[in-house]
Amino acid sequence: MPPRKKRRPSAGDDMSAKKSRQDRYNIVKYIGCDDVVGPEGMEKFCEDIGVEPENVVMLVLAWKLDAQSMGYFTLQEWLRGMVLHRADSAACDSTERLRNSLDYLRSVLNDTTSFKLIYRYAFDFAREKDQRSLDLNTAKCMLGLLLGKTWPLFPVFNQFLEQSKYKVINKDQWCNVLEFSRTINLDLSNYDEDGAWPVLLDEFVEWYKEREMS
Repeated sequence: MPPRKKRRPSAGDDMSAKKSRQDRYNIVKYIGCDDVVGPEGMEKFCEDIGVEPENVVMLVLAWKLDAQSMGYFTLQEWLRGMVLHRADSAACDSTERLRNSLDYLRSVLNDTTSFKLIYRYAFDFAREKDQRSLDLNTAKCMLGLLLGKTWPLFPVFNQFLEQSKYKVINKDQWCNVLEFSRTINLDLSNYDEDGAWPVLLDEFVEWYKEREMS
């Protein structure tokens, strides 16, 4: 008997397989046009897993999926994340599993190496893709999300930014703020004005000291 010819998959087969993958990973109800979970889908998704869209756990999830744009997950990012993190405690193949993994996702921030990677990722994730810097309001929101609860000087630094001349934060400044928050004493006594810190932080230290003396 001659071998049976393999049937070429039809467009209908592709659509069925695609829908099957979407259903399998419980994402189909969040997808809008162009296979993207946009703002409305993200809002529904966050509601279903029980977190606010501004919760830092969503940033950790975005990092896990290597999402490229804030407020959006593409189907490709989602499915790729499922493959890469299938054995991970934070596997997101269902909203129920994600709800059960929220504590794990938060705990990732306690690992110094992971936190640094997430912090650096946040800069590119949040910036407009045609810009090299973060606008100041977005930078303040992201800094508050990442450092607001762990860096006692953040409220004062935030006040400094609000009254400063700066309109954007570049990546070098962004990365140095993390280093500053981790290595400089709360009284700034070990800050070296001749060190390789960006001018932004020199100005913050000067402003802070003048503020404390007045």
